[in-house]
Amino acid sequence: MARIPSAHHHRRHGHAQREQPEKGGEPTPVMILLVVVATIGVLAYTGFLLAPGSRGDLLPYVMIIAAESVLVVQALLSMWTILSSGRNPRDYAAHDAAARLLPRLARGDDRIHLRGRPIVIDVLVTVYGEELDTVRRTVTAAVGMRGAHRTWVLDDGRSDDVRTLAETAGARYVRRLSSHGAKAGNINHALTLAKGDFFAIFDADFVPVPTFLLQTMPLFVHDDVAFVQTPQVYGNLHTVVARGAAYMQTVFYRFVQPGRNRFNAAICVGTNVVFRRTAIDEVGGMYTDSKSEDVWTSLLLHERGWRSVFLPDALAVGEAPETIEAYSKQQLRWATGGFEILLRHNPLSLRRRLTMDQRIQYLVTATFYLTGICPLLLLLVPPLEIYFDLRPMTLETTVLTWALYYGGFYAMQILLAWFAVGSFRWETLTLATVSFPIYAKALWNVLLGRDIGWHVTGSASRRSPFNFVIPQTLFFVFLALTTLVAGWRDVDNGALTLATAWNATNTVILGAFLVTALREARAMARPQERPAPSAAPVVTAPLTVVARPLPLAARPAEPAADEPALVPAGGAR
Repeated sequence: MARIPSAHHHRRHGHAQREQPEKGGEPTPVMILLVVVATIGVLAYTGFLLAPGSRGDLLPYVMIIAAESVLVVQALLSMWTILSSGRNPRDYAAHDAAARLLPRLARGDDRIHLRGRPIVIDVLVTVYGEELDTVRRTVTAAVGMRGAHRTWVLDDGRSDDVRTLAETAGARYVRRLSSHGAKAGNINHALTLAKGDFFAIFDADFVPVPTFLLQTMPLFVHDDVAFVQTPQVYGNLHTVVARGAAYMQTVFYRFVQPGRNRFNAAICVGTNVVFRRTAIDEVGGMYTDSKSEDVWTSLLLHERGWRSVFLPDALAVGEAPETIEAYSKQQLRWATGGFEILLRHNPLSLRRRLTMDQRIQYLVTATFYLTGICPLLLLLVPPLEIYFDLRPMTLETTVLTWALYYGGFYAMQILLAWFAVGSFRWETLTLATVSFPIYAKALWNVLLGRDIGWHVTGSASRRSPFNFVIPQTLFFVFLALTTLVAGWRDVDNGALTLATAWNATNTVILGAFLVTALREARAMARPQERPAPSAAPVVTAPLTVVARPLPLAARPAEPAADEPALVPAGGAR
């Protein structure tokens, strides 16, 4: 069964190569129809699996039920969320606030106003060893965003070159003495210096568009909004891994996150986000005791009654993991964070101050990476039949019946993903099938309390990809030999079996992934100059105007007489 590409978060969207920001998608009538039909297919497939007349040998049947139960529940909840994604996060009050955002611009004052008051915004760019050109693109764009703000470069890589870069670009530079708390600790340290009303966060490889603040700040006209999150969009889809990793996030950012707006459960994904300072202060800063500090911080804010908003417009362009090493480390970190929520902060616990909708949405987040472990069970089912004659389904189940339920359901999932992405992406299915060692390791680490280090996402990978695909390589050899054994058996029996065909298919998928690893190893042996992301926005505004710091003392105590304060249309906490 295909799993709908989604994530904890986390996290990423993929139709890159864009020159201009793109508006977020809303479910079209065709999309809604596909979701409804796919849901019917899920229910039909579930009924087929659970029917007593379908049950085969106990061991493979239990493996199938265990794996498919996780996948089916995740699919149904994802579809339910997708059907809820038609809500526009910009209401009347937000549109009105947008129209009054820069009331004194004609007089040379580009301070952003909310409800008649000027606000102070800090923009934090987190750096941890990224390439200097990557940091330069982001810092330059951050400084150049429209609307008065202060840009801070938070350098945990402790690079003198980054310090010089920040000074040249007009940004403030912060270097702390320790790396405690990783990225979240870096932000918390900066917040002891930057004390604006709001702060935006950008990873060093995410380049914001000039209008980022103008697009996001109006949503804070409601006093109960803690943060506004925008999608992560990639501009470096040059490798199989980058394309697969990027497109895995498409449904999440185009439909799932917007759907979570309806339940006040949209989660922070760590970058391209703006926070209200008072909200973060209320929960004691960014959460530091997890590899998913973003999701944890979202959870704590929701427990405090704060509201989150996901704005599905592409307002920053970043870099997807280009290599198997980068992808493996990224997915290990994200999956570890998800499992930490499941095992340490169960959202279904009565101690959590969440609505039922929020509990369900966070449960989906915490269990999502279990879907990545399910392929491990499904890969082992055909060999059980080939070597031990153990079948998950009864012998009365014909190939046609199986194809009707299983194949039909599989096709619907692919069609749904194809419609969301705009084309069939074989890279996504390949990565979803072969990544089970990463997610199994993440679950094992959390169960044992093992810590993993912080690694930069993107292209900062230099080790051989085969160091990270040893389990996949062993599985490929095992499945390939099993396919040969099954083929020899079928020739002897004079009939091709379903187990042989399915095992051969799995062998091909793993083989394709290893071919990708081989090509990556060869490319690393012959490094070429990497093109800059084509979607990086061009800074057009004068830096000396838009980037100047705003003295706190300059803030008026009361709204200007000619700027009546706005009353939020609803939702005041």
